[in-house]
Amino acid sequence: MNAIIRNIKPLMLVSGILTTTMLYAAVAPAAALQSTFGESLSGPLAEVIVRNWGVLIALVGAMLIDGAFNPSTRRLALFAASASKIAFIALVLSNGSRYLGYGAGTAVAVDSLTVVLFMGYLAATRSAFRTSAVA
Repeated sequence: MNAIIRNIKPLMLVSGILTTTMLYAAVAPAAALQSTFGESLSGPLAEVIVRNWGVLIALVGAMLIDGAFNPSTRRLALFAASASKIAFIALVLSNGSRYLGYGAGTAVAVDSLTVVLFMGYLAATRSAFRTSAVA
């Protein structure tokens, strides 16, 4: 656990940078869907939803980058990113192996690792957070 605590800043930076790359979905929604899921949606509503999805994911990445540099926002960023990543993992896996051969499979693997690391940090620093919050 000490290794996670010592290295949380670079872990958050790498994860934040990788996560913000989903801004690609806001710029090129059809291409992002094809590379991530191997499928496409069509129509103006699909384009709005996918663009919004990309922006929201990029915002989670920005929160991770901010939390890496600002310990006061770190726990919230890690919690929000973990919750978002767990939801994505669960949704992808709820479809069996259908999307695992595409970018979604890589994202599930990387997100699973980062969630474990982030939760480890949150658990390891829980008592320190409680002590400082009470003071």
